[in-house]
Amino acid sequence: MGWHVSGRVGVPEGVGLVFLPPYSPELQPVERVWPLVNEAVAERCLVLAQDPETLRRHTLFHWWPRTKASAYTPS
Repeated sequence: MGWHVSGRVGVPEGVGLVFLPPYSPELQPVERVWPLVNEAVAERCLVLAQDPETLRRHTLFHWWPRTKASAYTPS
Protein backbone atom coordinates (compact mmCIF):
# COMPACT_ATOMS: atom_id res chain seq x y z
CA MET A 1 0.00 0.00 0.00
CA GLY A 2 0.99 3.64 -0.26
CA TRP A 3 2.33 6.11 2.23
CA HIS A 4 -1.17 7.39 3.16
CA VAL A 5 -1.81 4.33 5.29
CA SER A 6 -1.51 4.40 9.06
CA GLY A 7 -1.93 1.61 11.54
CA ARG A 8 -3.03 4.19 14.13
CA VAL A 9 -6.30 5.05 12.41
CA GLY A 10 -9.26 3.54 14.18
CA VAL A 11 -11.91 2.20 11.83
CA PRO A 12 -15.32 1.96 13.49
CA GLU A 13 -17.17 -1.32 13.41
CA GLY A 14 -19.29 -1.64 10.30
CA VAL A 15 -17.06 0.70 8.27
CA GLY A 16 -14.67 -0.67 5.67
CA LEU A 17 -11.87 1.19 3.93
CA VAL A 18 -11.54 1.10 0.15
CA PHE A 19 -8.09 1.92 -1.19
CA LEU A 20 -8.07 3.67 -4.54
CA PRO A 21 -5.35 3.34 -7.15
CA PRO A 22 -3.11 6.43 -7.44
CA TYR A 23 -4.82 7.53 -10.66
CA SER A 24 -8.47 6.61 -10.96
CA PRO A 25 -10.49 9.08 -13.06
CA GLU A 26 -13.51 6.80 -13.06
CA LEU A 27 -13.58 6.97 -9.24
CA GLN A 28 -12.46 10.61 -8.96
CA PRO A 29 -14.43 12.44 -11.68
CA VAL A 30 -12.60 15.74 -11.11
CA GLU A 31 -9.47 14.13 -12.56
CA ARG A 32 -11.01 14.66 -15.99
CA VAL A 33 -11.55 18.38 -15.31
CA TRP A 34 -7.87 19.31 -14.71
CA PRO A 35 -6.94 19.45 -18.42
CA LEU A 36 -9.76 21.95 -18.94
CA VAL A 37 -8.63 24.03 -15.98
CA ASN A 38 -5.03 24.00 -17.23
CA GLU A 39 -6.19 25.14 -20.66
CA ALA A 40 -8.17 28.04 -19.16
CA VAL A 41 -5.24 29.09 -16.98
CA ALA A 42 -2.86 29.01 -19.95
CA GLU A 43 -5.23 31.20 -21.98
CA ARG A 44 -5.55 33.69 -19.10
CA CYS A 45 -1.76 33.82 -18.71
CA LEU A 46 -1.43 34.77 -22.38
CA VAL A 47 -3.91 37.63 -21.87
CA LEU A 48 -2.18 38.81 -18.69
CA ALA A 49 1.21 38.74 -20.39
CA GLN A 50 -0.12 41.50 -22.65
CA ASP A 51 -1.46 43.51 -19.68
CA PRO A 52 1.38 44.11 -17.20
CA GLU A 53 -0.55 46.88 -15.42
CA THR A 54 -3.21 44.40 -14.28
CA LEU A 55 -0.48 42.13 -12.93
CA ARG A 56 1.10 45.05 -11.08
CA ARG A 57 -2.21 46.04 -9.49
CA HIS A 58 -2.72 42.51 -8.20
CA THR A 59 0.81 41.60 -7.16
CA LEU A 60 2.82 44.65 -6.09
CA PHE A 61 1.98 45.42 -2.49
CA HIS A 62 2.99 48.59 -0.64
CA TRP A 63 5.11 46.54 1.77
CA TRP A 64 6.96 44.56 -0.95
CA PRO A 65 10.64 45.56 -1.38
CA ARG A 66 11.20 47.55 -4.57
CA THR A 67 13.98 47.41 -7.11
CA LYS A 68 14.54 49.99 -9.83
CA ALA A 69 12.92 47.61 -12.33
CA SER A 70 9.73 47.26 -10.25
CA ALA A 71 9.47 50.81 -8.88
CA TYR A 72 6.23 52.53 -9.74
CA THR A 73 3.70 54.82 -8.13
CA PRO A 74 0.45 53.00 -7.32
CA SER A 75 -2.70 54.72 -8.51
